[in-house]
Formats: sequence, structure tokens, C-alpha cells
Amino acid sequence: MMIRPDSITALARALGLTGLVGALAASFSCALAQDLGGTLKKVREAGTIVVGHRDSSIPFSYLDDRQAPVGYSVELCLRIVEAVKDTLKMPALKVQMQAVTSSNRIPLLQNGTVDLECGSTTNSIERQRQVAFGLTTFVTNVKVVVKKSSAIQSLADLNGKPVATTSGTTSVQLLRAHEKAKGIDFREIYGKDHAESFLLLENDRAAAFVMDDILIAGLVANSRNAKDYRFLDEVLRTEPYGIMIRKDDPAFKKLVDDTLASLMRSGEVARLYARWFTSPIPPRSINLEFPMSKELAEAIRSPNDRGI
Repeated sequence: MMIRPDSITALARALGLTGLVGALAASFSCALAQDLGGTLKKVREAGTIVVGHRDSSIPFSYLDDRQAPVGYSVELCLRIVEAVKDTLKMPALKVQMQAVTSSNRIPLLQNGTVDLECGSTTNSIERQRQVAFGLTTFVTNVKVVVKKSSAIQSLADLNGKPVATTSGTTSVQLLRAHEKAKGIDFREIYGKDHAESFLLLENDRAAAFVMDDILIAGLVANSRNAKDYRFLDEVLRTEPYGIMIRKDDPAFKKLVDDTLASLMRSGEVARLYARWFTSPIPPRSINLEFPMSKELAEAIRSPNDRGI
């Protein structure tokens, strides 16, 4: 049975041992800190939890017109932050938002700069060697987008052409590994983030952009001429997204998974999905009109953290 610190304090006062109140409370806090490990201990000692976010992963994690991080993944992470506050009995816990990129998100998590990463990160077996993931919160298809004005109709038509993707992602490797792309010789060009990668296509420096379909859909919807683009038919891979946390931290992973599972059971995840994928979103009140896939609906019904 866990004895709460306020119960100890109340007992000491009732017995007239007011001089012991401070010492008892301090002793309990010290014991609790020693029981905690990993991220929860780090957060308790620092008095701050650091949330990694993306700048242009619409609608998961991006900056609105006030340059504040918003999005589906950000909202899920803030629910986790509330669970951390409750677990640590620290309602005034500070929340620091830290921008991360595809290239530095794993190193910044590993070295303790951020405590959880809230973006659009694929849960892969390879990444699981370095980090851990919470329950699946989205399922995406990796696809290729081109301009309608181009003559590109299939992957084979990319032969000899520049293809854009984002540094730190695996999309181009998937394209090269795809059986229909074997023997195709294309040139890779990289943007530092998804917005810059899409700009390469928009400005005709690239003939195509390969990335997760929902991220492309968000960029297209917010572009100058959204009707200028179309997806190629081929799906390179179906991938689960998860909130990324440090490895070998079972207490924090349990908190993350329990929080997400509760949100899934209550219907809150479905409501958040509708808010960010099938309703007008900031900053331009554009509706992505991206209904929930059967794969994500199944992941919500049967929560899991399986990688690919």
C-alpha cells in the first residue's frame, strides 16, 4: 500500500508533531525520488518536461500563425504530460516545447534534451534498437507525389529525374527497394524538413516528392495551387506512427501506453482525429478531408506498439 505524503503530514499535525512535518514530507519526497527511475525521475528532479515537436509535419506537429506548436500528435503528448503531472503530484510542472527535425530527433531523445517526441515518426524495428515507441497513433502509406503537368505516370517514369525527400527519413530507400523501381536511376535531393522538401517539387527542382501520404496531403492542401498535384498509384509501404520515448524505461512507457489506451477507449482519440484530419485546421482553416483508415481504426480497437 502506498502512503501519500499528505496523509503523513496530516497524521503528524494531528499528533501535535508539527516540528516533524517538514522533515517527514522531505523524507517521503526523497524516498519517492529514489523509487522513480528514467524519465520520471529526470522530470521530477528538473521540474520540467521537454516535449519534442516538428515545425511542418501537418497535421501532426507544426507551427500555427502564432508560431506555437499544434497538431494531433502535440495534443496526444499534452495528454501524456497531464498524466505525468498527476503521477508525480506536480500540477505546476513546467512544459518546455523543443523543435526537432527528422535528422536530430533520435539523438536529442537519447541524450536527454527531449523527454518524448511528438511528430510523425514511423515505428520501425531498426529504430527500436535505439528508442522505444508508445502505442500506434496513426497508420500511413508511403507514396510519391508529382505535378499533374508532368509526364510522370508511374515509378518507372522517374528514371533519370531528381526525387526529393527529407533528411533523416527512409522514403528514398523504400523507393529504391520497391520491386517496380528496380533498375530506375534517379537522383536524390534532400530538404531539411518536409516543407523544404515539398518546395523542391513546387519550384521544379525535383520531379517528385516521396513521403508519407498524409504529410504530403497536408503540404499540398496548404500550397499555392493544391490542384496542381497528384499521387502516383503505387504504395511503397504501410507504416505505423508512434510517440517516441527513450529505451529501457518501463515505468514511463507504461504511463505513455496507459494514457493512450485510455484515450482510445474513451473515444477521445477518434475525436482528436476528426478535429485534425476531417475539420478545418489552423492557420488557414483548410480541411484535409482525410478520413480514418481501416488500419488505424483497428489499431485503436486493438492497441499495439508493433513496428515494421
